[in-house]
Amino acid sequence: MTAGRTGILFVVLLFVTLGAFVMALALGSADLAFGDVLRAIRGSAPEQVQSLVNGLRLPRALTAFAVGGLLAVAGVLMQVLLRNPLAEPYILGSSGGAAVAALIVMSIGAGSILVDAAAFGGAMAATLLVFAIAQGTGSWTPTRLLLTGVVLAAGFSAATTLILALSPDQNLRGMLFWLMGDLSFAFDPARPLVLLGLLVIAGTLSARHLNVLARGELQAAIVGLPVRSFRHMIFAAASLATALAVTSVGVIGFIGLVVPHLVRLVAGSDHRVVLPASALAGGALLVIADTLARTIMAPRQLPVGALTAAIGVPLFLVLMSRLRAERYR
Repeated sequence: MTAGRTGILFVVLLFVTLGAFVMALALGSADLAFGDVLRAIRGSAPEQVQSLVNGLRLPRALTAFAVGGLLAVAGVLMQVLLRNPLAEPYILGSSGGAAVAALIVMSIGAGSILVDAAAFGGAMAATLLVFAIAQGTGSWTPTRLLLTGVVLAAGFSAATTLILALSPDQNLRGMLFWLMGDLSFAFDPARPLVLLGLLVIAGTLSARHLNVLARGELQAAIVGLPVRSFRHMIFAAASLATALAVTSVGVIGFIGLVVPHLVRLVAGSDHRVVLPASALAGGALLVIADTLARTIMAPRQLPVGALTAAIGVPLFLVLMSRLRAERYR
């Protein structure tokens, strides 16, 4: 991809991201004018407007952007690790482990802090379990890792269904919304934003290594890349990003699968472009999905995970059909 096209891509993504934030801050059960949003950010709006924008909508939008970016970056890393363009962050069962641990804590009526801690611990434990089983007595391969993750994810899904069936009726709604993604209480964007920034910087600086590894381990070893240790770092980074995303807003799928794939179709396979572009696109997509989730049927809120699929699937299919048509002209 030429420098000019790369610049255009990032300009478009920045405008889309900016528009997504404007939508998130202005729209809701109480719509605000663009001028009121700007005055609230500057601190010159009425107290009620400032509380709505700066205390509720802005932290929620920042959290949505950070989580969407983390899921997209994790998808990029998993697709490099498994050398499969359809790999995604939850393929290794991390979301299933987080869901099982969090639902167990929710079912006994524990508070949000314990739920977050359980989700994070469950996600990390699940990924470590997959890695340990896949490795066995020798080195793991992408195929072995993928199959192990799929099998354990199915087991976690069965455990989740059993927990929901045995849970009290008064807890079911909150548990189901958490399983489908819920940003209603996402008011602390600092941790996911910091991790997103670190991963984008580190991944962009390591883009040449990612490009080499994506072509195959043999080529990576030939050029002197420490394949084993670099794979472990990619695995740890993707697992941490997925775990923190699940801890922050619950289980939201699809973004880590479709966003990196779409960016590669538009921008090529150079990870100097793919990784930061995926972070911007994933963040903007989740901000837009969350805004729609809380405005379509306001004051009721829809599960944001369902909206990400509703937005992403048609976008993915349209782009794929256009690229296929251009290829055979």
